[in-house]
Amino acid sequence: MSITQNLTISISSSSSPFLAPSNFNSRSQVSLNAKRVSICKCVATPQEAETAYKTKVSRNENIGKLQAGYLFPEIARRRSAHLLKYPDAKIISLGIGDTTEPIPEVITSALAKKSHALSTLEGYSGYGAEQGEKPLRSAIASTFYPDLGIEDDDIFVSDGAKCDISRLQIVFGSNVKMAVQDPSYPAYVDSSVIMGQTGLYQKDVQKFANIEYMRCNPENGFFPDLSSLSRPDIIFFCSPNNPTGAAATREQLVQLVRFAKDNGSIIVYDSAYAMYISGDNPRSIFEIPGAKEVAIETSSFSKYAGFTGVRLGWTVVPKQLLFSDGFPVAKDFNRIVSTCFNGASNISQAGGLACLSPEGLKAMRGVIGFYKENTNIIVDTFDSLGFKVYGGKSAPYVWVHFPGQNSWDVFSEILEKTHVVTTPGSGFGPGGEGFVRVSAFGHRENVLEACRRFKQLYK
Repeated sequence: MSITQNLTISISSSSSPFLAPSNFNSRSQVSLNAKRVSICKCVATPQEAETAYKTKVSRNENIGKLQAGYLFPEIARRRSAHLLKYPDAKIISLGIGDTTEPIPEVITSALAKKSHALSTLEGYSGYGAEQGEKPLRSAIASTFYPDLGIEDDDIFVSDGAKCDISRLQIVFGSNVKMAVQDPSYPAYVDSSVIMGQTGLYQKDVQKFANIEYMRCNPENGFFPDLSSLSRPDIIFFCSPNNPTGAAATREQLVQLVRFAKDNGSIIVYDSAYAMYISGDNPRSIFEIPGAKEVAIETSSFSKYAGFTGVRLGWTVVPKQLLFSDGFPVAKDFNRIVSTCFNGASNISQAGGLACLSPEGLKAMRGVIGFYKENTNIIVDTFDSLGFKVYGGKSAPYVWVHFPGQNSWDVFSEILEKTHVVTTPGSGFGPGGEGFVRVSAFGHRENVLEACRRFKQLYK
């Protein structure tokens, strides 16, 4: 039939969900005059490509230096992909160091009380001091730094140690050279790259240029050979170390402080796991004579009280710590804190104060003891399977050696065959290649089940 002829079309009211019910007779014939109908050719065009608008602002080239994604979101991505592949699998996560046990009631009751008080005229408060509430600063000083010469106003309360690491990097600026334990918590290196302190990533050695990687391995007792280092401006040092679990001895920290003094360097000492230390290893860098002249210490309630979601930490910047021109580092840090931060949540700070009460400290030690029991179970499991195992004694992490194997391959094999998430050692630096970190943060039944699966895989 020619389109110039009359068309007879039968239309049913039920043929489209967009046609409402009517009294229209679907069997009736409708004649349409089609003489004026013309044919239009429709062509699909990639409109997004045609209409995409770009600003004239250049991307921060330093962020472009970073390799792939941050370690732990990448692990979460692979976990999600695994769950799509095995939707019925019971995945156990012993990867990211996130706490799992409930916050003790003596602490949550203080959080609730403060939260409720905000609904009253008498209890409401808005902005607080960016440096933290004085009672909490005093409690931190007296609890963690008794007789060490650390005063209330040396302490800056924050929303966590990780956040303070980046704030400290802003203080230091881009014209510094940093040194970092290898392996170590990836935020030290990544924040340094973002600040522009480094050169490009060197794939052949898996390192960024202009960073001093201080190799820490079983052969050197997980403490670097300081005599082999060129002079760094900033030394990031974590004890007990994440991921290896190694806690530095007093003699080793004396060496570190002496090295910093001899070179005019500043130590950023991460003590986020200090309450896990067994034995007489120092809990704070300020136990070492002279440390207040060369060191900053950052710490957190996250792994003590289960505050990974509540968010509360602190950083100690002693008045004695000076830049090369004699200006106090604390004054610059205070300026950055006041500019970039409005202070930790007043609810979180009420919880922190409860943590440091006698009942709160007892409760925190109980939670820490629980995780250390998990650590013992994991260590005993890998020991029984013939693996070389490090850490665990003074930290909630077990560092398992898989000699000659690629860390990500081991991670993938464990996930594929046991549905257990771990962390590949190379994610913490080239010195972590051939190792896997197993976290003790987990419910007891999950840790026991994961260990049963490990035994089945490696028997």
